[in-house]
Amino acid sequence: MAEVIRVLIVDDHQVVRRGLRTFLEVQGDIEVVGEAADGPEGVARTEELRPDVVLMDLRMPGGDGVEALRALRDRDSSARVLIVTSFTEQRSVVPALRAGAAGYVHKDIDPDALATAIRSVHAGHVLLQPEIARALLAHEGGSAPGRAGTLTDRERQVLALIARGLANREIARELVLSEKTVKSHVSNVLMKLDLADRTQAALWAVRHGLSD
Repeated sequence: MAEVIRVLIVDDHQVVRRGLRTFLEVQGDIEVVGEAADGPEGVARTEELRPDVVLMDLRMPGGDGVEALRALRDRDSSARVLIVTSFTEQRSVVPALRAGAAGYVHKDIDPDALATAIRSVHAGHVLLQPEIARALLAHEGGSAPGRAGTLTDRERQVLALIARGLANREIARELVLSEKTVKSHVSNVLMKLDLADRTQAALWAVRHGLSD
C-alpha cells in the first residue's frame, strides 16, 4: 500500500476548507487530519497533529501565512508547507518562499493537479510556478555555472540534498555528519555561489544540473 500523506488545511474561509477536504478525502493516499482558520491556529494544529503537508493560505485575519511559516521554521517543524492562494504577485509569494514554503499553487488549480502537488511536496520537491521561479532565479546575480567548480565534493552533496528539500538535520543523518558541520557546509555553499538563502540554492542546483 502507498504511504498515506497526512494533510492539514489552513484557510480562513470555511467553504474553501470544506471543498478541499471533500476532494482530498476521496484520494486513497491522502488523509485530512485537521483544519485551522488562521496562521496561529495553523501553527498550533501543526504541532499537535504532526501532518506531513500543510495547505496554507497566505492572507488570513489574525495571522497570515508568512508569519505562520516563520513560526514553523523557528520550531524546526518537519511539515512541508504548500501555499494555496489567490494572490500570485511576487511581493506576496516570494516572502512565503523565503520563509520556508515548499511551493505554491493558485486556488483555481485543477483538483487532480492539487493532489499531484501535495504528493510532489511530500516527496521533497520544491514546487514553483514558472513566473515565481524566474523571479527567484533573477536574484542569482553573478552566480555563473563556473562557480560550481569552487565547491568541494561534500558541498556538492549538501547542495543536492538542499535541492531535494532536506533540512539540516535530515542532511546530517543522510551524510552521517553533525548538524553543526552541515550548517558550515551550507554557509560555504551560499557564500561560494553568492546566494542569499536555501531556496535560491535549490533553484540554482536544479538549473545547473547539480540536484541529483
